[in-house]
Amino acid sequence: MSMEMTTRKSVSSQTLQEQERSRSERPVRRSVFRRFLRWGGFAFIILVAIVFGGFLHFADSITTLKPPAEPKADAIVVLTGGYQRIDQAVELLRTGAGNRLLISGVHPTTTPSQLRKLTQSPASLFNCCVDIGYDAIDTIGNAREAAKWIHAKGYKSILVVTNNYHMPRSLAELKYVDPATEFIPYPVVNSDLKTTNWFTDPNALRTMVSEYAKVLLAGARNLTGLGRPLGLRSREPGDDPS
Repeated sequence: MSMEMTTRKSVSSQTLQEQERSRSERPVRRSVFRRFLRWGGFAFIILVAIVFGGFLHFADSITTLKPPAEPKADAIVVLTGGYQRIDQAVELLRTGAGNRLLISGVHPTTTPSQLRKLTQSPASLFNCCVDIGYDAIDTIGNAREAAKWIHAKGYKSILVVTNNYHMPRSLAELKYVDPATEFIPYPVVNSDLKTTNWFTDPNALRTMVSEYAKVLLAGARNLTGLGRPLGLRSREPGDDPS
């Protein structure tokens, strides 16, 4: 009988100890979880602030971006996406800002004659000094196509013609594939974003946010070297998709 009581007391004592241990562990676990949530929340707020601050800096740099007063380089590269870009690039070629022009990323169905008529340029200018690239399908492809052309011609400095909001990503991709060449931005400004409330225009805001996201993606891709598509319609020996 005494042994049975002793056993019961022992079991009861162990149970009480386990219950007390469980109670003491619960506050510790809750404390760790709350601390994790608190610091996770702080980190999220800081991340959002950094991304938002980066967007404001990006928007400010875009709205204040201006072409050089006296543009001059060995040659000119224009990235297709709007005929206004091509018009500006051809005008730069005509005035002697560069010795030769590459129109990169032209659709395969577009002929040189169509481009010449569209820009109202003399045939002699197109025949002597304009090259048309049909291989690029995106900005990465533009950079690869331009780099091949630059190296084949032996140029050291290039005027880059594209829209102002597209310029940061274009320069990033060009410098990634060809860091030895000097790329001089010549932005085409469709509207005066500096004096207009672009953030109240849904289309302008959407374009700015979308381009900023692409700039962040391009930066991460170029930093890690991962996830870089070829960006070309064809693939030649020696092309590296990384």
